[in-house]
Amino acid sequence: MAVDAKAVKELRERTGAGMLDCKKALEEANNDITKAAELLREKGLAAAANKAGRVATEGTVESYIHAGGRIGVLVEINCETDFVGKTDSFKEFARDIAMQIAAANPLYVRREEVPAADVEKEKEILKAQALNEGKPEKIVEKMVEGRISKFYEEFCLLEQPFVKDPDKTISQLLNEKISTIGENISIRRFVRFELGEGLEKKVDNFVEEVMAQVNQ
Repeated sequence: MAVDAKAVKELRERTGAGMLDCKKALEEANNDITKAAELLREKGLAAAANKAGRVATEGTVESYIHAGGRIGVLVEINCETDFVGKTDSFKEFARDIAMQIAAANPLYVRREEVPAADVEKEKEILKAQALNEGKPEKIVEKMVEGRISKFYEEFCLLEQPFVKDPDKTISQLLNEKISTIGENISIRRFVRFELGEGLEKKVDNFVEEVMAQVNQ
């Protein structure tokens, strides 16, 4: 089946995949762009998994300062080669991650970093809440597991919805970038400073503020 060049261009813009990969995906999907994008995503996840064990010691330390200097973020993101670390695509990804941290205020990069004691404490609180709601004990454990997933989504960077595109998580964004760039990429660590943190102050919606600044 002949592949429409406009469809290839649209698919490249939507997914960031290479021209040849887009062409093959469209052929496989009978020129259905949505289906082709899904195929590329599936292949990208597999490619990302294959690259996950490769050593990544190059990269960048990216900073993000919220308007007026109220929030500051430093994040270290690693890749395999110095060449990739200097590309616009990698730098754009690093900026997006720094902005995500400023807006969504995660506490950890991944759920494996959450101390076991904190997880157990949270489960105890969630269990008590469920019992206080009058839920039967036999379903409380399942409810707790579901709610602890929400805990991870809120506080673990990789499981948060991407502020620029809430339909995808940071983990999915990372895997897409690995597939596009062709190297293993790792978000290693970050630190976030907020002006007056720990002091009594007015609570602002920083997600809305950061997105408003991005959309200007």
